[in-house]
Amino acid sequence: MQYDIIVIGSGPGGYVTAIRAAQLGFKTAIVEKESLGGVCLNWGCIPTKALLKSAQVFEYLNHSKDYGISADNIKADFSAVVKRSRDVADGMSKGVQFLMKKNKIDVIMGTAKVKAGKKVSVIGADGKLEEHSANHIIIATGARSRALPNLPQDGKKIIGYREAMVLPKLPKTMVVVGSGAIGVEFAYFYATMGTKVTVVEFLPNIVPVEDEDVSKQLERSFKKIGIDIMVDSSVESVDTKGEGCKVNIKTKTGNISLDAEIVLSAVGIEANITGLGLEEVGIKTDKGKIVVDKFYKTNIPGYYAIGDCVPGQALAHVASAEGITCVEKIKGTHAEAIDYNNIPGCTYCQPEIASVGFTEKKAKEAGYTIKVGKFPFSASGKASASGAKDGFIKLIFDAKYGEVLGAHMIGANVTEMIAEIVAIRKLETTGHELIKTIHPHPTMSEAIMEAAAAAYGEVIHL
Repeated sequence: MQYDIIVIGSGPGGYVTAIRAAQLGFKTAIVEKESLGGVCLNWGCIPTKALLKSAQVFEYLNHSKDYGISADNIKADFSAVVKRSRDVADGMSKGVQFLMKKNKIDVIMGTAKVKAGKKVSVIGADGKLEEHSANHIIIATGARSRALPNLPQDGKKIIGYREAMVLPKLPKTMVVVGSGAIGVEFAYFYATMGTKVTVVEFLPNIVPVEDEDVSKQLERSFKKIGIDIMVDSSVESVDTKGEGCKVNIKTKTGNISLDAEIVLSAVGIEANITGLGLEEVGIKTDKGKIVVDKFYKTNIPGYYAIGDCVPGQALAHVASAEGITCVEKIKGTHAEAIDYNNIPGCTYCQPEIASVGFTEKKAKEAGYTIKVGKFPFSASGKASASGAKDGFIKLIFDAKYGEVLGAHMIGANVTEMIAEIVAIRKLETTGHELIKTIHPHPTMSEAIMEAAAAAYGEVIHL
């Protein structure tokens, strides 16, 4: 078949790209080797949030007396929790199937390989080989759990995120290696469900990409629910010969050994570009990623790449935005290059974390003279009424012009609140304008206005 655009991969980068291409009038096909929706819908963003919601409900029930409600004999059915998560994922994948039909996008199931001459070969599950052509080929193959040589995943005792979502039973003990978003989300989920969890982080702070104040707050919150935190530490080896795992951990003060039923490797991801045919076509890669320009063109005309397989933040919403930008540029509409310093990042443990822009440290390193405002949720009426006083809003402003340089939030529902800051940064709103933006009372979002006021010495409720 001859198409205008073929998209390889149907994750939130690929399927969004295909839909936008179809909207713009391109005859479009999408190739997927496993399930429509990719990792995000089937094994990532969506099913993990379903698991986390179950954990949050269980946590509420276990603390019902704090709200004046008695509930007895509360139990978690772990297999039912996992089943709900899978059902949610299946429902979302079916939704993508509907969107493909609605937008008249051809879905080609199989393993794709790019070829010279703007062609894509696809081997189906039956072993049959097809070849398709397109004026534009967009690679959106995503990424997978990164495996370390000293931490080989066997899928049973040493696992990645996929196995962590469908364990047959709740483990009594778990060591989580790495404290990025994946690591801390699973740490919260399993600890809340009843597993004794230890988090091991190589760097000095957990969630190391976040502002240091946020990292310290999450560490305090995690310790309150019984999660052990080991920073400045690394897992050197894991002995799986016995019934469980013996985990050898190197710390600043020497090596220690921990016993655990399960070791979860959450040390990042690596791009799915092996065996894709890039070398044969001559498409450049660097450090395991496909090299692209600001509109996602590779060095070979007619070939593009977006999402986790290119440099930049490996986030679903980034992949979607990149795909839309890519096809709009191909169409010739007015497409703006993405501002990667205004991308929100969210982590969905409890308390949640959300951030955008510069951390305080990075703003200073960039040479800014800054004003910092911080408002704790312990001073928020809505947070007190909700029983969610952990956390704060921290805003960083350029002292000269009042520009919002960064926002760092930790607390209940902050992943829903960060979009306000992303929008005002896009609109170049100043700190004084934010202070004068009337926020509803009582809400958690009032803390944004109060944090801005704190930066300028005008805070009311502190």
